[in-house]
Amino acid sequence: MPLIDRQIAHRCQSQQMVVPFDYELLNPASIDVLVGNTAVIETSHGWRNVDLSPYTKEDPFRVGRKEFILVATRETFNIPVDICGEFRLKSSRAREGWNQHLAVWLDNGWHGSKLTLELVNNLCYSSLPLWPGLKIGQIIFHSTEVPNRHYGETGRYNNDQTVALSKG
Repeated sequence: MPLIDRQIAHRCQSQQMVVPFDYELLNPASIDVLVGNTAVIETSHGWRNVDLSPYTKEDPFRVGRKEFILVATRETFNIPVDICGEFRLKSSRAREGWNQHLAVWLDNGWHGSKLTLELVNNLCYSSLPLWPGLKIGQIIFHSTEVPNRHYGETGRYNNDQTVALSKG
């Protein structure tokens, strides 16, 4: 069952489920997440690291048409073992032309990490702006039973504080 605003707030405050926690980003059944400072973009010569920190809403980094970029969230997640979550792109971002690939699950026990988002500019003729602090999506949290083995024990993407490329 999805958690609602007061349940999300309680978990964020008592268990640091989302750091930093900002009440202004809380929705009735989700919490908004923001673009962080690190990205990796695909180029014709392979991957290129991008420091987004100098970019702003007024002077954004531009993602070209049909380009693929990995972006870290501002937030770090510490998912309790009795909670899982899913990322959803903000509808406003989708209406602008962004698409987010389907790697959207936050497993029970995943911790110490920023979420890496797989974003694509779906537009055919225009670039899209990107900057730290942009509301890019939201996390919906679900209450579950404690699994036999949680991601904190089995996962390879714990404690990633920057964009995480595939670990195979």
